[in-house]
Amino acid sequence: MNWRAWSLPGGLSSRIVLLSLVLLLLVQAAVFSVVRIGIEQSARRQVGQELRVGERVWRRLLEQNAQKLNQGAALLAADYGFRAAVSTGDQDTIASALENHGARIGATVTALLDTQFRIRAVAEGQDAAALRPVLDSPLRTLADDPQAHRIALVGDEAFQFVLVPLRAPVVVGWVLMGFPLNQKLLEDMRALSDVHLALFGRQPGQPPRVLASTLAPQALQALQQGGGQPAELPVQDDVLLARSVKLDDGADTAVYTVLLRSVAEVVAPFHQAQVALAWITALGVLLFAAGSVVAARRVTTPLRALVAATGELGRGHYDRPMEHTDRHDEIGGLARAFDTMRLDIAAQQAEIRRLAYWDRLTGLPNRARFREVVDQEIARRSADAKPRSLSVLMLDLDRFKHVNDVMGYALGDQLLVAVAKRLTQHGLRNGDMVARLGGDEFAVLLADSDAHSAQHVAQRIAKGFEQPLALGEQTVDISAGLGIACWPLHAGDTDTLLSRAEVAMYAAKAKTTVVQLYDAALDAGSVQTLSLLTELRRAVEQNELRLFLQPKLRLEDSTVVAAEALVRWMHPERGLVPPLSFIPFAEQTGFVSQLTLWVFNAAAEVMAQIGAGTLRIAVNLSTRDLLDLEFPVRLDGILERHAVPASAFCLEITESAIMDDPQRAQAVLHRLSERGFKLSIDDFGTGYSSLAYLKRLPVDELKIDKSFVMNMEKDEDDAKIVRSTVDLAHNLGLTVVAEGVENALIWRQLRALDCDEGQGYFMSKPLPAVDFLHWAQRWHQGEVLTHTGHGALLR
Repeated sequence: MNWRAWSLPGGLSSRIVLLSLVLLLLVQAAVFSVVRIGIEQSARRQVGQELRVGERVWRRLLEQNAQKLNQGAALLAADYGFRAAVSTGDQDTIASALENHGARIGATVTALLDTQFRIRAVAEGQDAAALRPVLDSPLRTLADDPQAHRIALVGDEAFQFVLVPLRAPVVVGWVLMGFPLNQKLLEDMRALSDVHLALFGRQPGQPPRVLASTLAPQALQALQQGGGQPAELPVQDDVLLARSVKLDDGADTAVYTVLLRSVAEVVAPFHQAQVALAWITALGVLLFAAGSVVAARRVTTPLRALVAATGELGRGHYDRPMEHTDRHDEIGGLARAFDTMRLDIAAQQAEIRRLAYWDRLTGLPNRARFREVVDQEIARRSADAKPRSLSVLMLDLDRFKHVNDVMGYALGDQLLVAVAKRLTQHGLRNGDMVARLGGDEFAVLLADSDAHSAQHVAQRIAKGFEQPLALGEQTVDISAGLGIACWPLHAGDTDTLLSRAEVAMYAAKAKTTVVQLYDAALDAGSVQTLSLLTELRRAVEQNELRLFLQPKLRLEDSTVVAAEALVRWMHPERGLVPPLSFIPFAEQTGFVSQLTLWVFNAAAEVMAQIGAGTLRIAVNLSTRDLLDLEFPVRLDGILERHAVPASAFCLEITESAIMDDPQRAQAVLHRLSERGFKLSIDDFGTGYSSLAYLKRLPVDELKIDKSFVMNMEKDEDDAKIVRSTVDLAHNLGLTVVAEGVENALIWRQLRALDCDEGQGYFMSKPLPAVDFLHWAQRWHQGEVLTHTGHGALLR
């Protein structure tokens, strides 16, 4: 880029840069001056504060020593032996007691005074004459306050004295104890704070003299030269601020302490910050200079109009064209560039909004847009005195994953587009909306629609799916599960409404009812279903479940060869609960896996009682069981616990359970087959599995759905389906079980078709396990055949 083309004559760029740098340097110099003065003042204030705190700590330390002395003196004054020695005038005992008690608490001066404060005795080894200056001082003030203390000079040392009365019971004397203020005490104080101390004492007519100090020799010498009580003490490159603390004052003597704190030590961390700030400032000046050069050369003319226009762009107003686009200079070029940017941003914002609210594949609104519209509709209706209801219909395609896996994703996309078109062609009214929520899930907003009309629309949509979809040369049969939830009947807000429509949709898919209106019993998050889940767990723990068995007979000779294991719930309050009242809920919440294990364990107990080889027990597996790769291992544990073989059991699987995840289901089935379990496809004919896929599964048996068997005597088509299924199974080497044998005619038809086994109410309804064993025994003995008239079956 030619930078000169951007600059104005007269060196404007240079002047801008120079002026900016001068201003920056002036500001930085002012900042440094203010910072330095501020640091100095702050440091002095901090030192002053630390000295005041140090004074309080020092006085507190002296008060603690005084308390210890008071306690020791009081203990001596209360000692019975000491008081007895005082009353008898036993000087040796008195002196020994004074020495012992003083040594215990570190008191180097101990004495007994009479009521006139004259010395009666001192501790062994102490000089009574040295204490007379102390007694001449205003010591009597301590007699008025036994908790007080006094500091005084004794010779060349400073002592802290306390005075405690000796009573018998009136005051008969005073116990005097003194603690030396020495170097150790000052070192203890130094350990508590950053303050140095110097202890001074002054004799009559003499200058102050240092008794103890924590200062370095050079600083101590400067302090003595300064008279012992300076406010500031210069030492080399440092300044020590000082504070005098007067401890006691006699007539001609005085003891005081000087507290000192180094200003340099307080300022040192700030100096490091100043150095860092200087480096940052230097770097900032360089960057500022470089930035100023670039900015000054690029900004050559006032751009107020363009600045205002960019403000409009920032507020999202893209319809106002830029000014000065007709000029042929730099401003014109910049204005045209800004105008092009305005148009590009407007197009991008429109595209972003379209992507945010519309599905690119189908052209339908997406989940975010659908939720926004539902939310707006609910808010609008909530303001009405009599709010009109609305409904959300949620739809999920069946076997869409299978279509993708088998026919490819391109055909899957075509299928979604075709479904979107079909949904929009079902007579939707103004205010209604169709949206794609994601994957193979769609939703329909039905404005001004109650539950009844919503169900009518859902049935119409479901009927429309009965017609196959033509996708190029392919024809695809498709179905879906539809769930309905209404506002305000089922939910009071948008998220809850959508969630409950989804719950109803999955319930429809699980029950294969196509259309399902929301009910609280379906919702794993509702109070009712949470209670039901708790009760189910309790039912397993407290043995409320019951095992029922329904016999399977070999049609050729009417022999009982197997039984299907079914679970019933004996509720302590509601009695026998039907399976439809809890099995769908258990499948929805995942609790069905525990029910499967309970049924298998109960069946294994029965098998252990009757002995393996007598008959075979069939146990139903759920989708969740087939998707659990650890499920075969759990069955191994039950078999081992009851010592029964896997060959004594048949595991029944529905086609829909296999098709949810074919690869994982196939892996689990192979593991079960390898262990010796017999595998059966339950409800065969109602699912969508292909024969090619069925041939790859390790199944041993097909179980014809009862909907075909029960009508075969009346419906020729159902009879043909049963006949074809039997032939197909036998050609694949599989045995066939017919479910739904309700009368003798069906029995004979099945036997004529060479069907292997039959199951139904004609032979027996499901029985409790104990009753089943009795029934089987009577059947084999012919009692049941004779009693029920089923003897004709044997002919």
